[in-house]
Formats: sequence, C-alpha cells, structure tokens
Amino acid sequence: MKRTFVLSLIASIVLFAACSKDATTTTLKVNLTDAPLDAEEVNIDLLGIRVNFSNDSSGWTDLTAIPGVYNLLGLQNGLDTLVASGTVPAGNLKEIRLILGSNNTIKINGQVYPLTIPSGSESGLKLKVNKKLSAPMDSLLVDFDAALSVHEEGTGDYKLRPVLRIK
Repeated sequence: MKRTFVLSLIASIVLFAACSKDATTTTLKVNLTDAPLDAEEVNIDLLGIRVNFSNDSSGWTDLTAIPGVYNLLGLQNGLDTLVASGTVPAGNLKEIRLILGSNNTIKINGQVYPLTIPSGSESGLKLKVNKKLSAPMDSLLVDFDAALSVHEEGTGDYKLRPVLRIK
C-alpha cells in the first residue's frame, strides 16, 4: 500500500513537471508520406531539414534529421516515417526546406533511372507553411505526391518537380 502511494506521488510530480514545461519552445516532428504512382520506387536522398520562423532568411533552424534514401512509394496508404525532429521556438512556422543529395532515383519495370531535381541539392525543396505551432509538441506531415511530381522528359530522363502538401 505504501509503495503504491509513493509511486502515485512520483507519477503526479512527473506529470506536473511535464505540464509546466516552458511554453516558449515546442518539439517539432516532421513525417513524410506519399500518394500512389505507377512505378516500383521513387527514391529521394534526404540530407537534412530546415525550418524558418521569420519572413526573411534570418530565421532558419536545422532540425535533427534522419538522413538516408527514402522510397516514397513505400510510404502510402496511411504509412509515414519520421524524418526529423527538434526543439524550436513556439510561434508561426513560415517555411520548411528539405535538403536533398544526389542519390535520387526512380525504378520502372525493373530499370533504375537517375531522378534529377532542379535546384533540389543547392537550395532544397521549399514549402511555405504558415502554421502556428502548439507547445509542448507539434508535428507536420509532408505529403509528397509522386504521381504529380515525377515527369518523364522527351529524352527518356526523369525529373522531379515536387508537389508537396503539409498536413
């Protein structure tokens, strides 16, 4: 009986401490998902994710990313994956930027082709967000519409002109 009371008291203190967390920051989580496309794989080489809280280029913050090559087509039908998180200022998130590497590919009928992303590796894929983040935790779901994003060029090359939505 005494042990149950002590455990209840400790749990109450922890809960109270968690509720009284500083409301000037929030933990932001960014997840990635995709809409269907008639291909076997659409792979993006994610290097990092940055967020901006100002109307100019001075407010960028790097999140702790989980870099790697992500097959977007494996993230469909309600599936998503965590790609970054970090503690950021609470307030209005203006923009998010996905920084991509050069190992982007598409696989169609067993054949793998390079997937070119114009300016994707230099400046990243930019999304305007304008979302007020809630303390102590908030999340964004980046819906990457591969069906609208992948374009076959007349030369047989593939380009990615991303159509992204924040949910």
